[in-house]
Amino acid sequence: MIDFLLNEDQVMIRDTCREIVEEHIKPVRAKYDEEGIFPWDIVEILRQADIFGVYIPEEYGGFGGGVLENAIVVEELSRGCGGIALAYGGTGLGTYPILLFGSDEQKQRFLPDIATGKRLAAFSLTEANAGSDVGGIETTAEKDGNYYILNGTKQWITNGSEAEVYSVFAMTDKSKGPRGASAFIVEKDTPGFTFGKKENKMGIRASATSELIFQDCRIPQENLLGREGMGFIIAMKVFDKSRPGIAAQALGIAQAAFEEAVAFVKEREQFGKPVSSFQGVQFMLADMATKIATARSIIYTTARMIDSGAKDITMASAMCKMYSSDIAMEVTTDAVQLLGGSGYMKEYPVEKMMRDAKITQIYEGTNQIMRQVIGLEILKKM
Repeated sequence: MIDFLLNEDQVMIRDTCREIVEEHIKPVRAKYDEEGIFPWDIVEILRQADIFGVYIPEEYGGFGGGVLENAIVVEELSRGCGGIALAYGGTGLGTYPILLFGSDEQKQRFLPDIATGKRLAAFSLTEANAGSDVGGIETTAEKDGNYYILNGTKQWITNGSEAEVYSVFAMTDKSKGPRGASAFIVEKDTPGFTFGKKENKMGIRASATSELIFQDCRIPQENLLGREGMGFIIAMKVFDKSRPGIAAQALGIAQAAFEEAVAFVKEREQFGKPVSSFQGVQFMLADMATKIATARSIIYTTARMIDSGAKDITMASAMCKMYSSDIAMEVTTDAVQLLGGSGYMKEYPVEKMMRDAKITQIYEGTNQIMRQVIGLEILKKM
């Protein structure tokens, strides 16, 4: 296998997560997927292992790592279960607006509890009529003295109803379109903030995906992130840093499906010999392994570029999310094919991995949107 030159701390993080996966996640993933159980027991294990703070600066109680360390955690946890991993991954997405645009006072208030895993976070942008279109959000935030009054509904929010801290996007001036959006930190027990239905999903079923409802919800003005009208910029800058995490989720799912397929074809016999001895099967495994290695390379390269302070990261971030999620669907589909009829049965985990992989092509910008972003960046630069 290719050596991606992780340092000692990164190897320690990877190995810790890998141990948690083998001992605690794999034994329960089928049950949690079938019953839609939110993995609070795994959250507690991650808390005890100090995993939640790997990407949070040391001054706020974290490990001091960056996008790469976050990607390593997401990849390894997703190798166990793409849904369970989102308790951690969704918290990271909800935390990035505070990390990137929060005042020091906001960071001091919220980051230490997130770093220890005491409080989970969630990113709250999507609405029924506004998915990839940030300028189309209909939730409003009207200024009222030292408060903002939020009204509206958010849809399909990862960690919804389970998280304690929400990064919420709302229109403070509808007449300005995307430039009229602002971002706020909203705490779970705020009066006027409630939860609607929990979604019954095709995949990532161990992750809570819920509706958020704001009815005359009063938010103190000190919970405004950045300035009024910065919501669109905040969302785009967050996606630039968070998309390698979605790519890492896809990568972990693909890696797990590949490992299951290899183990199966080495054991399974047809025509008096192992299925792995057939050249057609070996060709499929070769393609799967190469695609996985390529995805890991682009994710780690992009993460290192971001962590080095590079400013022009939009295209690379979109590329690694698009490519890795497409590869996850290809690899998991091939894994099901290699297992044959067994792959289609819930007794084997690859059918779950195929279901989990699909969402990575959809959320944080569909892969059609990613291709549009990449295309526009190419035309702008050449």
